[in-house]
Amino acid sequence: MNLERSQKLFEEAQKYLPGGVDSPVRAFKAVGGTPPFIARGQGSRIYDEDGNEFIDYVCSWGPLILGHAHPEVVGALKQVAERGTSFGAPTELEVTLAKMISSAIPSMEMVRFVNSGTEATMTALRLARAFTGRDKVVKFAGGYHGHADGLLVKGGSGLATLSLPGSPGVPPSYAQNTLVAPYNHTEAVAGLFERYPEEIAAVIVEPVAANMGVVPPQPDFLPSLRKLTSESGALLIFDEVITGFRVAYGGAQAIYDVTPDLTCLGKIIGGGLPVGAYGGRREIMEMMAPSGPVYQAGTLSGNPLAMTAGIETLKILRQPGVYKKLERATSHLEEGIREAISSLNLKLNVSRFASLLTIFFTDRPALDYDSVSGADTALFGRFFQLLLSEGIYWPPSQFEAAFVSLAHSDEDIQRTVEAIGRALKQLQS
Repeated sequence: MNLERSQKLFEEAQKYLPGGVDSPVRAFKAVGGTPPFIARGQGSRIYDEDGNEFIDYVCSWGPLILGHAHPEVVGALKQVAERGTSFGAPTELEVTLAKMISSAIPSMEMVRFVNSGTEATMTALRLARAFTGRDKVVKFAGGYHGHADGLLVKGGSGLATLSLPGSPGVPPSYAQNTLVAPYNHTEAVAGLFERYPEEIAAVIVEPVAANMGVVPPQPDFLPSLRKLTSESGALLIFDEVITGFRVAYGGAQAIYDVTPDLTCLGKIIGGGLPVGAYGGRREIMEMMAPSGPVYQAGTLSGNPLAMTAGIETLKILRQPGVYKKLERATSHLEEGIREAISSLNLKLNVSRFASLLTIFFTDRPALDYDSVSGADTALFGRFFQLLLSEGIYWPPSQFEAAFVSLAHSDEDIQRTVEAIGRALKQLQS
């Protein structure tokens, strides 16, 4: 594969951008090689600066559930851009998207838009602390909720990829109020509530973990968290930045029938543009300024471009049969991978939930961070490079999810399954 121009761009980028990138996983440190510099995307495909074509399973890390450059989204963006890109003042578009979200996710009686998932989770925790008058927060090992100081404790995503326990620059006083439990272990959470009965403001959780690879919840896990928080006076926060509108139109909470106090969203509600949102019960949300004393602001929050892309995306997602189509495509991908590995002597485990999928290079069942963190990352790196050479752009991290979009055709899935089969056979030889 020719990556000559990407190599030159990467070398130049490293002179001006730390590591040559604006988000660590993009540098390919975990998988080796030169990251292709992407020039454009269309449907299920991306094309790099050297003219290489890839079937894309990163999909901008999830938001492009319709595929790249969907004509209805792009057409609407062109129209709204001509009227102005940002005003720092209210627009009707914010109201429209907020109503759509509240209708789809009834627990979000009120919504506040921000510019990223990090902003959403950071502010939701501030709000939870203000509402409860408590300081401590429970998160789960391997769960990534953005890069706010208090949450960079045993995180997933890029932190898991690079084996970093946290981040320098975070004062111990910030992290000391973050309590960590293993995902899917209710007893550990119960133990924390017993130890700090009047100090825990909130439990924040990905209802389906997707930042240590895909790790679904055990049947009693989310209901138990709801019970523990309700009994103690703490809030339950669902981080649905990835799962919101991807696993179902009402998010993971609709699938599991568990109602959180606050929900954080991102990714899909911006249709590929920078966005985040948090929302929940009216009595909690009305504590936000200017209705209440909890401060948060953002010049570009609710900007017309992100709101428009989100509205157009949700219009398509609420059409009948959309999620069945996604389920069918991802199911075929999973089945093809399982068939390919059935005859191989490799320690592998395929974990899927809805249109999220991870191939773990370990044979341990995906239950929590400990069960997946021992995966063979070096072998995964070789697997990734073999797929890349076959024109398959898989997530460049063992601890991230692959995303299937509505633009992925049956032919795309079949070609991917065949490429994965060939790559795994080469790894075994």
